[in-house]
Amino acid sequence: MKTQTQEALAKQQEYLKRQRDAIAYRMKKLSAKQTDINKKTDKLKEKIKKKYEDMKRVLDEDLRITLTQLEMEAEATERVIEDHMEHCYALTQDIDRELSELSVRLEKQLSYDKDTVETEGRIAAMLKQTDPELIQMDEFKNEQLISLTINLLLFIRSQVPVTKKLFQSYASEVVLDPNSAHPKLIISPEGNSVTYTDTWQEVPENNSRFDTTLNALSRHGFHEGRNYWEVQVVGKTYWELGITYPNIPRKGKEEHCWLGRGSDSWCVEFFNGSYNAWHRGVAHTLTHVEGRSFTRIGVFSSFPGGLVCFLGADTMTPLYCFCAGTFTDKLFQAVCPGDDNQGTNWKPLQICDASRSGPTL
Repeated sequence: MKTQTQEALAKQQEYLKRQRDAIAYRMKKLSAKQTDINKKTDKLKEKIKKKYEDMKRVLDEDLRITLTQLEMEAEATERVIEDHMEHCYALTQDIDRELSELSVRLEKQLSYDKDTVETEGRIAAMLKQTDPELIQMDEFKNEQLISLTINLLLFIRSQVPVTKKLFQSYASEVVLDPNSAHPKLIISPEGNSVTYTDTWQEVPENNSRFDTTLNALSRHGFHEGRNYWEVQVVGKTYWELGITYPNIPRKGKEEHCWLGRGSDSWCVEFFNGSYNAWHRGVAHTLTHVEGRSFTRIGVFSSFPGGLVCFLGADTMTPLYCFCAGTFTDKLFQAVCPGDDNQGTNWKPLQICDASRSGPTL
């Protein structure tokens, strides 16, 4: 006759088996989601390609850029799905180990281990975090992209490149917040430029101000829709641009406050001819634009799509795309003009009117 302890252990064992099956099913759904997104991306690429086949030689470069943009967005989403699947797999390993331990306890009639409550919490959190429905393609943007390629047949010259017209429709005004700026940064009265100075400015101390890294944030954040902005970087040898949650560290150790070094911000960094995209402290070297210079850098973010995309705005050259799956807080634009870099980096970062085309190199 089973004791109460044995019944509790057996019940817990059955529960964990069911949860293991649920996680295995979740991994299957994630894999299906990945396939579905790839199919939709391929289908979208084919639709656009057919429209571009009716165009002349002048559109060849624009076709390449548009397809590359779609591929980078799909790759960003795929990276998130693979990461979720790895975490699910790791958790199933932990559950298998706990099942083995429960079997031993059941045979030896040991007491119920309360640590299993922690596993239950991890399972619930994992199932919530890896819900495939949280990972969505930006269907609205894709439909708009298709619509624009059709219209492009009617007025080709006014629409090249097509991604420029698309992102310009999401242009927003960005005003930098002087209360967030490091004391060695000068924010213009209009809030549309930031300049590094060797002189420590006499500014009020507050919780919003960065005190170890040369960062400044926008005055206003956004929490829905799509957002596009551009920054003029011509003549600079060092800068960082990105998007951040409001909880980015602003005091203390320098590396914790850098853009892209934590889970709360995304950025592209330029230093002496080299580009890197940063998030969670991981650098992605952008070898496809190594040695190139741009007049403007564009930053696009989509709450519905969970995307942060960086572009060389002169030619709408895709630099890198991150897929966040879903954003968890309001987003703010972030800039870092860098230090003087041995006297080569004194020019300011200038916020541009992203709704209008700027000069090209």
